[in-house]
Amino acid sequence: MERFYTTTAIDYVNGAPHIGHAYEKILTNVIFRHFTQRTDNAYMLTGCDEHGIKIQKTSKELGMSEQEFCDMNAQKFIDAWKLLDINYSQLIRTTNPLHKSAVQKIFQKLKDKGDIYLHKYEGLYCSGCEAFLNEKDLDENGCCPIHKKKPEVVCEENYFFRLSKYKDAIIKYIKNNPDFIIPSFRANEVLNQLENIEDISVSRSKKSVHWGIPVLDDDSQVIYVWIDALSNYITALGYLSEDDEKFQKYWPADVQVIGKDILKFHAIYWPAILMALDLPLPKHILAHGWITIDETKMSKSLGNVVSPKSVMESFNLIQPDALRYYMATSAPCGKDGNYSDDDFKEKVNAHLANSMGNLLNRSLSMLVKYFEGDIKPEFITKAELFSEAKKTIENVKHHFDYYEVQEAGLKIMEFVDTVNKFVTDNAPWTLAKEEKWTECGTVLYTVLECMTAISSLIYPYCPNIASAMANQLKYDINTKLDDINFNAIKEGHLINKEDIKPVFLRLDSELADKKK
Repeated sequence: MERFYTTTAIDYVNGAPHIGHAYEKILTNVIFRHFTQRTDNAYMLTGCDEHGIKIQKTSKELGMSEQEFCDMNAQKFIDAWKLLDINYSQLIRTTNPLHKSAVQKIFQKLKDKGDIYLHKYEGLYCSGCEAFLNEKDLDENGCCPIHKKKPEVVCEENYFFRLSKYKDAIIKYIKNNPDFIIPSFRANEVLNQLENIEDISVSRSKKSVHWGIPVLDDDSQVIYVWIDALSNYITALGYLSEDDEKFQKYWPADVQVIGKDILKFHAIYWPAILMALDLPLPKHILAHGWITIDETKMSKSLGNVVSPKSVMESFNLIQPDALRYYMATSAPCGKDGNYSDDDFKEKVNAHLANSMGNLLNRSLSMLVKYFEGDIKPEFITKAELFSEAKKTIENVKHHFDYYEVQEAGLKIMEFVDTVNKFVTDNAPWTLAKEEKWTECGTVLYTVLECMTAISSLIYPYCPNIASAMANQLKYDINTKLDDINFNAIKEGHLINKEDIKPVFLRLDSELADKKK
């Protein structure tokens, strides 16, 4: 693989990050970290969407300038992703001068081509969606189905993008590329939306919204969200700037990860804009589901909005690995997932502490107990279990090729269970009791060699736990997946008793309570 480029949706900074935001960033980061194990040229982009009427209104209510408000809230997202070990390559903010300049050039380029035109329009505008809605889009009460508020009637002269011009080309592309939209069942949803697609407004009058990027040759208008926000995926790489080296290297994106609620904009509006700019489309759009809280959709009015920081604090988690693993494996590809405290505790205890962590801990402990931590040359073998490990690596890679992150995680845990069964079936403690030292040592070597592969596979989900495992095994966690050849554990001294430490403590363990 020569290179890999993935993006998240950019977060609107009118509020603070919650677990729904975290789910998307963790999901994307797990994908990104996996592909860093397959290429040296992987790039992950995330960002903040910082223009629009809601920013304008909220900042005024708080007595702040729009930029001060954006700076304050953007930092909350930056801090949240740091807390979750989201090691993105770049975070773009749409108030960045380079982004604003590129967006103005994109707008002008489309205008010069005739794909953007001035038009008087009266429509139903939902400030929550920051979009014009048709009457057929409303619920039985005439409200936006998402924000449950009646849209206001807006009459303006705005610039429109000729979305309808690209309707047939988008339909053809989706039908000819069945894996463009992931999961594939979402494609029919998009094709149905395309049937009645109309041109879209891509500017607002400054009388209505002044907090936006000005149109270059029309001081009465600001560029609206679709050109502004969607373009971040290419402006961040330097498109239409003096330095477009990253754009030339990484575009088109391999996968753009977004929520299912904004699929229309990414599978219809965004491809049309790219076609108008004569640019290739992203290879895949991954539309993930929503995260509910105790099977109930998150809502400020219900008071069940959960922040990633609050989860970590309530469980006294110093590192985010448990939350990363739980969120990344919470839902099948594209389906909705659920968060509950009880399920979180049960799942991470079972998978990370009992199955994986305990497997490493007891294997190393037996190596110290029976062999003073030494790997003797007669222990080293090519075990049948290594073939299962190789199959697991290929299965995990296959799932990631289709961005099936939960499914890949389950394959890893299936192999952990296989290795645990190998230990039980071969009972090294019994072999030691019978003084069958070579057989005992061979079993432990085989397990520890498999644990090096497990540490690599679990690394995208749990980078800190994986690194702790690798350190105790004297294994290079940066080993590429294709370079794993099951000779990482060398003969000689491996570990001392005092260096064996649990890589993840059960959440109900007294040792897990940092106050004790």
